[in-house]
Amino acid sequence: MMKLNRPRWSPLLWRITLLCAVVLFHNPVVHGNDEISTESQPAEDAELYETPKIDSKRMYFAEHFDDLYNEDAIEKRWVKSKAKKDDAADEVAKYDGEWAVEQPQRPILANDYGLVLKSKAKHAAIASHLLLNRPFVFEDKPLVVQYEVNLQEGQECGGSYIKLLSVGDGTKDLKQFHDKTPYTIMFGPDKCGNDVKLHFIFRHVNPVNSTITEKHCNKQKDRLDDPFKDKRPHLYQLIIRPDNTYTIRVDHKTVNEGSLLTNFTPAVNPPAEIDDPEDRKPENWDDREKIPDPDATKPDDWNEDEPAQIADPKATKPSGWLDDVEEMVPDSTAVKPSDWDNDMDGEWEPPLIPNPLCEKAVGCGLWKAPMVANPNYKGKWRPPLIANVNYQGKWAPRMIPNPDFFEDLTPFRMTPIAAVGFEIWSMSSDILFDNVVICDDEAVADEWAAQTFDLKVKTLDRQAETLVSRVLKYCNSNPWMWAVLIVVVGLPVAIMIYFMCFAKADTKAEVGRKKKNDDYPAPEDELDDMAAATAGEMGEDGRSSKTKLNAATTGSSGSRSASSAGEAYGEDEDEQDGDEAEGDDEENEAQEEAQDMGAAGEEDASAGSDVPVDSKQPEGAEGLKKRKARRD
Repeated sequence: MMKLNRPRWSPLLWRITLLCAVVLFHNPVVHGNDEISTESQPAEDAELYETPKIDSKRMYFAEHFDDLYNEDAIEKRWVKSKAKKDDAADEVAKYDGEWAVEQPQRPILANDYGLVLKSKAKHAAIASHLLLNRPFVFEDKPLVVQYEVNLQEGQECGGSYIKLLSVGDGTKDLKQFHDKTPYTIMFGPDKCGNDVKLHFIFRHVNPVNSTITEKHCNKQKDRLDDPFKDKRPHLYQLIIRPDNTYTIRVDHKTVNEGSLLTNFTPAVNPPAEIDDPEDRKPENWDDREKIPDPDATKPDDWNEDEPAQIADPKATKPSGWLDDVEEMVPDSTAVKPSDWDNDMDGEWEPPLIPNPLCEKAVGCGLWKAPMVANPNYKGKWRPPLIANVNYQGKWAPRMIPNPDFFEDLTPFRMTPIAAVGFEIWSMSSDILFDNVVICDDEAVADEWAAQTFDLKVKTLDRQAETLVSRVLKYCNSNPWMWAVLIVVVGLPVAIMIYFMCFAKADTKAEVGRKKKNDDYPAPEDELDDMAAATAGEMGEDGRSSKTKLNAATTGSSGSRSASSAGEAYGEDEDEQDGDEAEGDDEENEAQEEAQDMGAAGEEDASAGSDVPVDSKQPEGAEGLKKRKARRD
């Protein structure tokens, strides 16, 4: 039996590929880089965190909460509200929401704490005065408001916005902080159901009559769904400039910007003219652009009584329809409830269920033909419309000067700010606020964010990175690594695929050769049997035994050569034209087998006697040569 020559390169290529992968992914260039390491770097980032320092000269307000985690320490700088809502029932009017200073549920930075709203479905309010009780006055410097929110349990309905409380009596006693306390700006996320908002509301003072109106910023173009469900910290930043422009950023990305004069509802400045409330449309004013044709008449064949649908006249009742069987029958397995009272509930009747007999039938009950559209239906007749010759256009009241008109070209000059507060109601608990900053310089806010929020995001991103994403990130920052990847990983994989495809073709060729060799194994077995028999008979007369062996060998070789050559030639005629290399291999194998068998016969004969070889023995070798010639 011939053994298949299995390729020996597959295990080698596998080892080379694995070795290359190990060298690549454990390369110190990749794992030693500060931007790629994942096991040690997050811990180092957490340890690198230091509570940012508060500079009262550069900031109007700054709060990190890191030193307020002890019990009642929060009261050093913050005041919890004890007020009640005026327009709510007593059981829900109290501001009894629970506040605490603690680390996030998923700790990110070491010794980093935040203000957490622990309760839900309760009103909660807490506030703190600005640093050194120095109010922020809207003059010639911008206002920058920045803080973090982490909805640790997500958000279904509720707000997480911040209020900048106005200077006045409302901020003298922060224990009375409630929803009606005057504020200058309200800013931050809010959601209820599918309604997602990022509030920016400022209270504008009318320069004519000093009335106050809330101005709501127009919505941003893109929805902000992720902050409400990803349970990660997010940075909200509002910048209002003296030129009346504003910018809103979320995680350092601008999501909304515009002008205080044009992007708010209602507008800051009222229109110069308004509709005259005393003006009335004249009775003879005709604002009909088209009218029914007065000369049109209903056609005589117009039948308004025709229904829109009629029973299909072509429909017929299917055969097997059970007219006398009800579609619904009382449930025989139903039992009257034990607490059923006939006097109170009436006579009990079992519920109806679909009739089992109808399940196998075409239908049950009264058969009705299906409804189809009525070809004669025309509906109610109406005369066609024509242009109105008396059309006077759309009427509108005349315009008059607006008695309440004013023009405020500097809405940036808002009411000064004296305190910061959170006054919210939420159906979700564990809302975490952190790193509140109010200043007049964007660089100060960005510097604070770099020490806090940016460090958190960097740590979270590294924790979430996979091996593939790290390698891709490193390759994007170092383009030369793409060439290394192609050589180290791509090339071995391509070679392996190439050889795997050709290995299948080689295997098929070996199977074909094996099948052809198995078609004529009998002559080879005969030679083996005769060689063994001859070796047994060589006892007393080694010469005669050799002669018999040579004769048998010669005869059998001749017959075998004839038959084998004929069969092999007949089979090879169809196959050798397409595969010459395969025929050559078969020929070489046949020659090697014949030589081995001749050598075995000579060894057996010489082992039995030292008598010189009979002169007839070369005829056996000559017979083998003839057999080879025939096969060739």
